Parts: sequence; structure tokens; C-alpha cells
Amino acid sequence: MREVAFIKYNKEKWIEYEHTIYSNSIHKPDYLADMYIQLMNDLSYAQTYYPKSKVTQYLNILAAQTYQKIYKTKRIEENRLVYFFKTEVPLVVHENRNYLYFSVLTFLIIVGIGFVSAHYDLEFIRLILGDHYVNLTLDNIQNDDAMGIYKSGSNWGSFVGIAFNNLYVSLQFFIYGIFAGLGTLFYLLYNGIMLGAFQYMFIRENAFMDSFRGIWLHGAIEITGIIIEAFAGFVFGGSLLFPKTFSRKNSFIRGFKNGFKIFLAMVPFVITAAFIEGFITRYAKEMPDVLNYIIILGTFSIIIYYFFIYPRRVYSKLIKL
Repeated sequence: MREVAFIKYNKEKWIEYEHTIYSNSIHKPDYLADMYIQLMNDLSYAQTYYPKSKVTQYLNILAAQTYQKIYKTKRIEENRLVYFFKTEVPLVVHENRNYLYFSVLTFLIIVGIGFVSAHYDLEFIRLILGDHYVNLTLDNIQNDDAMGIYKSGSNWGSFVGIAFNNLYVSLQFFIYGIFAGLGTLFYLLYNGIMLGAFQYMFIRENAFMDSFRGIWLHGAIEITGIIIEAFAGFVFGGSLLFPKTFSRKNSFIRGFKNGFKIFLAMVPFVITAAFIEGFITRYAKEMPDVLNYIIILGTFSIIIYYFFIYPRRVYSKLIKL
């Protein structure tokens, strides 16, 4: 069957399914299950004959949303919070993975710009980081205590202050996506350039490994988290720019919900990073190197697995049901 004929034949059915998915009405589980089966049949056909078509992407989205609707309608035996992190968020991440790849690529380019700019203009580092911070850090490096800046304040005070600040920044990444993603891009630009200039400063002072063993204790989550937080904002902003087959209003609501879910998924990671910075980073110099590396690689692996690998596995399991 030609693609045009396939779409024409099923269009009304898909529109009806779309209304069912995004309505607030409660539907019988049997109806939703039958709807899911029909969609999976159509998706299987589309993947076979039109693998690169937009209709295949569209049916992918409908199938995933129907799956979630089924599990929201029936009584879920597992804890709702567990379901949210185990299934709901990964499906949202997989559905919007192109925004995630865009966030990664954009962040790396921006960090590179900050690094190169600092290399060719040392005053750029002070412009971005501020004289006080740069002078204090340079003094700490000369005193063989590159992580000295993290030793001020109490453990609990640092933890609470850092956690609230980082959650606020994370929320800004998401909320400013409402400006068609430009607000999120601005925040990503600022943080990426600052990271590039900051890291170059330590390399220039021959203190890169000191910074790696210390800063990246919490930075493995914090810096990767910037990418994920920007991802949430781009999902929100993209819903306004690219409504696809949805009305702009429905696309906006859907984009807000999906972006907010990604933001919520980052909250435990942000709090964990704040805990590490408040209680562990200050002791980085005294810790065995192997323990530093275990924490860095361990936390980095967890966040990479959850946002970049696990969503594909959840989705693959879904389409085999």
C-alpha cells in the first residue's frame, strides 16, 4: 500500500486515538488495550514499509503515550514514584532524544568556545569568572590546595545552600524554554563558556588533575546535569516551534509536561551532587585517588546510563509487548 493511501485509510482512527490519549476522561482498560494493539500493528507496518517516514515517528509517539495511559488508568501495583522513574521518564527521554543530542552537541561546542577564548585571551577568564574567584583560586593552587575554595562553611550549610541554588538554576533552564528555547540556549551558553574558561585556568596552572580529582567529584553529575536540564528546556521550547501533528495548544501542554518530568527526574541527581560537594569535595586532597575515581566514574556512569542508554531499553521492551 502506498504511504498516502495508508495515511488516508487510518487517519480518522488515529485522530480519535489522539483525542483519547490527551483527554482527561477515564477510559476502560479494555478499550485502551485494543487501541494499543491497533497502533502497534500500524506501527509495525509503517516500520516495515516506511521506516524513515514521519508517519512512523507519529505512530511511535502515539503508541508510547497509549502505553502510559493504560498504566495510569489501571491500578498500578508498583509504587507510583518507582513507575515514574522506571518507565515514564525513560519513555519521555526516548521520545525526545533528538533534543537530548542537540543539547549535548551544543554544550560541547560552547565549552570549546570558552576554552579557546580563554587560551587566546587570559583576561577573558577574569571577565567570565570574576577577579575575586580567580585570585582566590590561583592562591589556593600556589598553596598546593586547589580545592581550598570548597572548604569554607559547614558541611550542612554548604549542602543546603548548594542544593537550593542548583535546583533554582535547573528550574531556570526548564522554565526559560518558554521563549521558544532561546532562554534555555542563553543559560547553556553562559554555563558552557564559564566551564570552558574555568577548566582552561587549571590546565594553564598545571593543576588539571587536582581539579579533576576534586571538582569532578560533584561535577560529574553537575556538569552532565546542565545538559539534561537544557534538554528539558529544549523539549518545552520545541513544543512551541514544532507542534507536528498536534494543535499548538496541545503541543505546548505536552511539551511542558514532558520537560517538567525531565526536570523532576534530575532533582535526585542535583541533590546528590550538592551532598557530594558539601560533604566530600572538601576532603578530595586527603582522599585516596582510587576513591575519587570510583565516585567520579560511578556517578557519571549512573547519569549517562539513565538518560542515554536505559530509555532505549525501556522503549525496546515496550514495543515487544
